[in-house]
Amino acid sequence: METPVPQPRSNSRLHPEAGVTLVEMMVVILIIGLITAIVAINVLPSQDKARVEKAKADIAAIDQALTLFHLEAARFPTTEEGLDALVEPAAALGAERAAFIRTLPNDPWNRPYQYVAPGETGPYDLYSMGADGKVGGEGLDADVTLTR
Repeated sequence: METPVPQPRSNSRLHPEAGVTLVEMMVVILIIGLITAIVAINVLPSQDKARVEKAKADIAAIDQALTLFHLEAARFPTTEEGLDALVEPAAALGAERAAFIRTLPNDPWNRPYQYVAPGETGPYDLYSMGADGKVGGEGLDADVTLTR
């Protein structure tokens, strides 16, 4: 009796159960979609809150520069001079003077901060118009203002 010699496996044939079925692929895609939705729901509101907080921090920095301007000139910049007087004070004060602030940031929605002097709530009003870019609004569209 002769013992059978094992034959080497051919790479050209796959086992009938090898591979991934369409149902398995669909389940994986569904799971990835659910995880993406959960992450998006939890992260997007945080981004909006971060924008509001950044606007508040920018306004506080500009407010400090306005206070320095006031200490130097005994007045606040006029509405016509605007916040540019903080970056180029020589034009407003008529003398060589270093800037009170290096650059004026745009608000987190990429619009300039609004400045009016004299203001309705004090010597000046400093604010961002919020996400909608319009005065007023509620929620994320609400104006971000200087709190005194």
